[in-house]
Amino acid sequence: MRVWKTQIFHVFLPHFTHSPLQKGIMHNFKELHLVLEDGTVFRGKSFGFELSVAGEVVFNTAMVGYPESLTDPSYRGQLLALTYPLTGNYGVPDNVFEGGLSTFYESEKIQASGLIISDFSFQYSHWNAAKGLDQWLKENKTPAIFGIDTRALTKRVRQMGVMRGKLVFPDGQDIPFVDPDRENQVAKVSCTEVIRYGTGKYKVALIDCGVKHNIIRCLLKRDLTVIRVPWDYDFNALEFDGLFISNGPGDPSWCSPTVVNIQKTMETGRPIFGICMGNQLLAIAGGAKTYKLKYGHRSHNQPVQLVGTKRAFVSSQNHGFAVDSSTLNDNWQPLFVNMNDGTNEGIRHKTKPWFSAQFHPEASSGPTDTEFLFDIFIQAIEKKKLLI
Repeated sequence: MRVWKTQIFHVFLPHFTHSPLQKGIMHNFKELHLVLEDGTVFRGKSFGFELSVAGEVVFNTAMVGYPESLTDPSYRGQLLALTYPLTGNYGVPDNVFEGGLSTFYESEKIQASGLIISDFSFQYSHWNAAKGLDQWLKENKTPAIFGIDTRALTKRVRQMGVMRGKLVFPDGQDIPFVDPDRENQVAKVSCTEVIRYGTGKYKVALIDCGVKHNIIRCLLKRDLTVIRVPWDYDFNALEFDGLFISNGPGDPSWCSPTVVNIQKTMETGRPIFGICMGNQLLAIAGGAKTYKLKYGHRSHNQPVQLVGTKRAFVSSQNHGFAVDSSTLNDNWQPLFVNMNDGTNEGIRHKTKPWFSAQFHPEASSGPTDTEFLFDIFIQAIEKKKLLI
């Protein structure tokens, strides 16, 4: 367990400037503090739901996509800091559903425990906007803070590594820090019953560890029937042509029942494709190990390389754990590698049609350079082998 120094830091922006109109508006916002477990305190203003909350502090460097990021189940239990200086300027769309899936969001609601930004746009403008970010946060009972130096916050997390934090009101009751990895976050975001989508040519069993809706959209537009099952459901009694393992939050070690069911599918030789946590669970099912990254990968601009080639892709990512490539046995090999830090970004079996990506080929929002991996999955179902 990490032992922190007891020194207290108070961090704020002495030159954080606003227009006269913004200064007048800011008086209407209640003071809110972001407190890190090392004693650092960032003083800002509350613009979300007025509730103290604790979680793991993570940062995302994307310029856009806050509606998609906030509704991504992989952010469950986390306080999300957006490094782009201005947030909220294009509002948020209505949560419209088509065929049981949210049209503009990645799940039915905001999943992040809280939001941390530098400058909040008090006015929004976008053809698709239905409300302001602040209104949406309040409707979802999600706390949020603005007016802090997110650059300083990000530098501190990069230096110190994973840190717990809490958003607390200085005139309210204090709350303890929370480590989301000590709880099964996947069980909190997975569906609770079997759900079917589409009537396509092939049937795919999708293990819902916190699946992003755009993953299901990408499968459906490739003429598939998607059978979405809870994280601990034994789907092997179902009729399906391929297995898909979704993304999800937290520590994959909580998903032992999922791993057992994946191993049962391996015995049949049917094609398997995993994304994000799906990469980690496939690796564990194959005998490998995972570990916690220093501060995780969360952004739209992570470069990955296809192992054994000079092909590189820009990817969107959101994960705090990674596969330890050195623990892969002789039947497996890395498929992608992160070009920033050399960590694993995907694996493949040498003879079976099983593969995975740690990043998000479906990326919403974000680059779609690797969406072709869904086509590789379809080819694996049709030809019973990997063509990559």
